Amino acid sequence: MTAAQQTIHVGGEWRAALSGATREIIDPVDATPFEVVAEGGVADTDDAVAAARAAFDFGAWPRTPAAERAALLRRVAVLLERDRERIGALESRDAGKTLQEGRVDVDCVRDAFRYFADLVENEDGGGRAVDAGSDEIRSVVVHEPVGVCALITPWNYPLLQASWKIAPALAAGNTFVIKPSEITPLTTVVLVELLLEAGLPLGAANIVTGPGDTVGARLAEHPQVDLVSFTGGLVSGTKVARSAADSVKKVALELGGKNPNVVFADACSTPEGFDTAVDQALNAAFIHSGQVCSAGSRLIIEEPLRDRFVAELSRRAELIRLGRGTDAGVECGPLVSAAQLARTEAYVASALAEGAALRAGGGRPAGPGYFFRPTVLDRCHRGMRVVREEVFGPVLTVETFRTEEEAVALANDTEYGLAGAVWTSDEHRARRVAGLLRHGTVWINDFHPYLPQAEWGGFGKSGIGRELGPGGFAEYREAKHIYQNLAPRPVRWFAGTTAKG
Repeated sequence: MTAAQQTIHVGGEWRAALSGATREIIDPVDATPFEVVAEGGVADTDDAVAAARAAFDFGAWPRTPAAERAALLRRVAVLLERDRERIGALESRDAGKTLQEGRVDVDCVRDAFRYFADLVENEDGGGRAVDAGSDEIRSVVVHEPVGVCALITPWNYPLLQASWKIAPALAAGNTFVIKPSEITPLTTVVLVELLLEAGLPLGAANIVTGPGDTVGARLAEHPQVDLVSFTGGLVSGTKVARSAADSVKKVALELGGKNPNVVFADACSTPEGFDTAVDQALNAAFIHSGQVCSAGSRLIIEEPLRDRFVAELSRRAELIRLGRGTDAGVECGPLVSAAQLARTEAYVASALAEGAALRAGGGRPAGPGYFFRPTVLDRCHRGMRVVREEVFGPVLTVETFRTEEEAVALANDTEYGLAGAVWTSDEHRARRVAGLLRHGTVWINDFHPYLPQAEWGGFGKSGIGRELGPGGFAEYREAKHIYQNLAPRPVRWFAGTTAKG
């Protein structure tokens, strides 16, 4: 990784913040600082945008053939494999997740770069022919890069979310400025280093480490930015959209979710089915301490199954081993910050005050750091804040239903619509319920997997636009229709336009 305090990269130069400001990066396991980064501001952001603008308008990358762009993305994938252990360990320490989760994240980033390399290389470079109904007309739709992209990423999956934006942006021929979360910026800095090592032309990739209210806000409003892609909270996302509106730039927003995990009793009619559904409910809610936009934080379970299911779920939740993610046997790390810990505590307290029954967890374990025990809250209902609002902590709420119609109504009773799951042994019910759920991703008898070739995004207040897949690639391109008249002749629309001899 680049030298401490020189984590801003502008036009080919690693440097400190122009103001000289720095920020300590905190290890969430013991609440101690372990790295120092540059704290960029508006002036640094303006420089980065200017470098990206020059690289797009006059540089080589937007004019690089698709096959060469694809080759560079594949070189990045190779470098990620080479540095998998180092980057995975850094992601684990920076974000507080387990080492295994960090390694999986690196693998997923590698796969994203490979996917977008394949996608752009296998396209028809001549564009899409449009039948104009005449042999005298040649009509084609081509796609061009948007231009300068502002990429703003969250703290929970810093490396993964960066790749979901950087890989398609570069595949399409754009240049970019990325602002990682000020809480977890380290692996994004490393990823930019790998891009440069792979041979990306200088100025095509720029990074400004710094806070959202200065760097992020400036990127969103900057008149020389053509697209802003933001992943984060609803409040911040709406601010980004308002700021971007003044310059009418393209906007893509992924703003989180409050995701239902619907379990029908028939899914648990065998010991194996019961064990699988309980195990997956734990994974849905508590992977990365629940700090996942698609976390299955709402367990919606058929009433006759509730007591047995919740009892076993709670027993297993109490056994989850907390600790530093690189230590052997640790299954769950801390929350990312003191603020996130306080937020989680407040939601649990409000739920108990509103009548929820605590079945597991509910507080901090003894010792340092930002740990919170995996928590199961039973007897919940839609009137509770903890059911309606995104906690982003290891908190699972339990609601019940008696009919299929009630299950669907509960699952869709949210202002978000990012992801959800249905568990049932009835194939017809599975497809029927999946079709009725108003969520961007629906799993049947599973939770959490995604594919780089399938679009990711949500309905409602979960955002606008998509990442991954052909739809995610399309966010970073503009369509242009080129219409050629092969036999031009006068139209004679207006009187008196006949040529005189």
